[in-house]
Amino acid sequence: MRTKSLKKNKINVVTLGCSKNVYDSEILMGQLKANDKEVVHEEEGNVVVINTCGFIDNAKEESVNTILDYVQKKEAGEVDKVFVTGCLSERYKPDLQKEIPDVDAYFGTSELPNLLKALGADYKHELIGERLTTTPKNYAYLKIAEGCDRPCSFCAIPLMRGKHKSKPIEDLIIEAGKLAAKGVKELILIAQDLTYYGLDIYKKRNLAELLQELVKIEGIEWIRLHYAFPTGFPMDVLDVMNKEPKVCNYLDIPLQHISDSILKSMRRGTNQEKTTKLIADFRQYVPNMAIRTTLIVGYPGETEEDFQTLKNWVKAMRFERLGCFTYSHEENTHAYNLEDNVPEEVKQERANEIMEIQSQISWELNQEKIGNTFPCIIDRKEGNYFVGRTEFDSPDVDNEVLIDASKFYLKQGEFATIKIIEAADFDLYGEPVS
Repeated sequence: MRTKSLKKNKINVVTLGCSKNVYDSEILMGQLKANDKEVVHEEEGNVVVINTCGFIDNAKEESVNTILDYVQKKEAGEVDKVFVTGCLSERYKPDLQKEIPDVDAYFGTSELPNLLKALGADYKHELIGERLTTTPKNYAYLKIAEGCDRPCSFCAIPLMRGKHKSKPIEDLIIEAGKLAAKGVKELILIAQDLTYYGLDIYKKRNLAELLQELVKIEGIEWIRLHYAFPTGFPMDVLDVMNKEPKVCNYLDIPLQHISDSILKSMRRGTNQEKTTKLIADFRQYVPNMAIRTTLIVGYPGETEEDFQTLKNWVKAMRFERLGCFTYSHEENTHAYNLEDNVPEEVKQERANEIMEIQSQISWELNQEKIGNTFPCIIDRKEGNYFVGRTEFDSPDVDNEVLIDASKFYLKQGEFATIKIIEAADFDLYGEPVS
């Protein structure tokens, strides 16, 4: 018979999914630390909290496998308790409770106080932005809103995260100030939809005003924008981007598709003409902006003609950064009523074709950087290289700048001026300029 561990409870928080989940785990860990709990992130601990993702099939599968893995460890006496939180738990709690009953308790995305109670801790309302950051010390995510009011047909996020709810500017300034005091130099603004920020509490799109306040924080050098929705994008943000050197000339704006019939079925509220004009306006207002987008292929009813339209558009737009996903048929979404009629192998072939096109575009754009110098933030040392990024690159998803560590020494978490000497499809090679 298994015996309970005698060691003091050490809580191991395991994070799956996107940067918004990373942020939520950091808030949870900050609350636990404020309750004098011993907490670690993805290390050994006898109490485990799994922060799950429930967005698409692959993410759900990874989450379930992780839960099963820790349940096995519990049965083997390697851990004492397993708790599950996050999007998968929010979306499928009754099913999970039935299928994996050995988990001690399941919690949804808005049940942090209940989760803390289960861990023997109190929810401290007075904490604003108290987090244990898990990213490299030089950057951190700043979640400016929760939830989403958009009606996109393929997306289950509103089911898991609820309606859009902006955080007040004054709270975000306090949180960003605390991050800066800990040595954070780069803020990556995240939400399900940055474009909508402020509409609920200020009755206007207020992202530009938030940026104008954030740039005043001493120690913050870069502010990066992630997950902006194309419809209703507040163009005054581009004025701030032009005027304020701290706001990176970078925008992540998931466009998903460009065929008018697909966009209409996706309920995106836009069309090819409007989207193409929006990108042209971005390039006109901020000529050296790096635009990152994501696309979905294999959506129900996507014909070969729709796909050719998308391919030609990707070639024409020459996005600096692009990711492509295959459509995932998600229950309780609007698109779930449609027939998922594009075969899986066709979806994958189409995604590969898009990424081949993007690889060539990225290679060509990177060649243009050879001989130029850029301020780079040095994230880490990996193998024989220091790994850095320009302002045109976000961590984990974009290009990196590699500097030979056998020839040069750079401080992690600091800025360095780097001259690009070589370029591949997605990575640049450089050396510091003294």
